[in-house]
Amino acid sequence: METRDFLASIGLPRGDLHELPSSPGRFPDGVRYRVEIPSTEGPRCLEAVLEEADRLAVPLHRVSQGSGVFLHTDDELDELARLAAGAGVEVSLFARPNAAWDTSAMARAPAGGALAPAARGQEQVVACLDDARRAAAHGFRSVLIADVGVLAAFDAARASGFLPPDMQAKVSVMLPAANPSAARVLAELGASTINVPTDLTLPQLAAIRAVVDVPLDVYVESPDNLGGFLRYHEIPELVRVCAPVYLKFGLRNAPDVYPAGTHLEQLVVALSRERVRRARLGLDLLARSGADVATSARGAPGLAVPQP
Repeated sequence: METRDFLASIGLPRGDLHELPSSPGRFPDGVRYRVEIPSTEGPRCLEAVLEEADRLAVPLHRVSQGSGVFLHTDDELDELARLAAGAGVEVSLFARPNAAWDTSAMARAPAGGALAPAARGQEQVVACLDDARRAAAHGFRSVLIADVGVLAAFDAARASGFLPPDMQAKVSVMLPAANPSAARVLAELGASTINVPTDLTLPQLAAIRAVVDVPLDVYVESPDNLGGFLRYHEIPELVRVCAPVYLKFGLRNAPDVYPAGTHLEQLVVALSRERVRRARLGLDLLARSGADVATSARGAPGLAVPQP
């Protein structure tokens, strides 16, 4: 009890919040949730996502990409930015590389997996910030970050004007905010939105929400290499407890395509279309629950829509 009292004295929950309080938090336009489609690997995937979202009436707000800014040509980045800006959709591009893509032996060792998302050495910090700067130069205003040092340097670059002040830092699921204290540290370091681990329970998520105001990105369906969970029937409670929350629709039984490229284009486009269909299924379930289904329009305040 003394430890719990101490945690409360520094503004942290005494434990996981099993009472599942309703979150008072909202996006700037007053809604509780928005929709994200991950693994949107390039212009053809974004075209497919936008087409399916229109066909299935899915309210699309953000797409994210995992291969890294450096794996796109300038023309591809410009096309991505134009497509997203025209649709009023945020694009978050991964700032790469990291240890798992480098010559790191530890990242491939049985006990070394925690190193995989880290920027290995200062040269990778330089490379990640260069990816962020290149994204900004092509009009993007959101990048995915998976390393705490890169996040701190990104925030300093943003504050100094070295990066645009409206650039957003989307913390990757690979940089685990598995408890309220970790989430608070990431928010203090400049995280604009935090992708929580895929396996956190509702009480654990409620405890995180109690100490941070930034949006949480929660996988409703996660790829196999992140657990392969399908949490569709939890959507009403995820929205109530975690608001403001991005409902993120990954895909189980799908290959890991990172790093993607034109050699995988037909596959990644097909996967992108199915993720939008999964989102439609999830939102239908939310509607059947009787919960509030109001969400944002495209281009709503707070979205880091590209500025080509």
